[in-house]
This record gives sequence, structure tokens and C-alpha cells, in this order.
Amino acid sequence: MKFDLRGFDQLEKNLSELSGTHSIPLDDLMTPDFISSCSQYSNFEELIEASGFKVETEEDFAAIPDQEWEQFIQTNTSYESWIEMQEAAGVSHIESKLLKGLK
Repeated sequence: MKFDLRGFDQLEKNLSELSGTHSIPLDDLMTPDFISSCSQYSNFEELIEASGFKVETEEDFAAIPDQEWEQFIQTNTSYESWIEMQEAAGVSHIESKLLKGLK
């Protein structure tokens, strides 16, 4: 009996690429697919624009008052908090990287 193990080889490669600690840019986490699945917006830029905050740099984003951003996320997404939304985006990102090349 012969088995095709190419899928396992790809999975092993993907796992290897995910090992260790990674810093993932927010734009890579908040993909259009993710944002559109949890809000009425088609991408992260639209979501930020709808918040009413002027964000042109990372510093601008960091300067948004936490309470106001939390309220916006609760009202305009399916998440109860910004942390919960980031965690879900991280899981989605890892799933897509893990399954890359397996479909």
C-alpha cells in the first residue's frame, strides 16, 4: 500500500514557518476577509474611517482613547472588545498560514 504524504510535508513546512515568536503587523491581521466577516466594512481602513478618528500613522492609532475605541468595536463589530477581535484575527491568520498550499 502506498500513501501520498505531500500534504503532510507541506503541513510540516507550514508548522516550521510558524514556530517561534512572530510580530505580525496589524494590517496583516485585519485582512479584508476578516473585517468583512465581523463587520459591515470591507477592510480595516474603512473600519477606522467610520470610527471618526483621523489615523494616518501608527502613532495616530495608538492615540485613540481606549474607551472610545472599545465602544466603537463593540457597536460596529461582532466582538465585545478590541482584544477579543485581535485574538480572533490572530487565530484566523495562523489558520491561513498553517493551511497554505494544502487546498
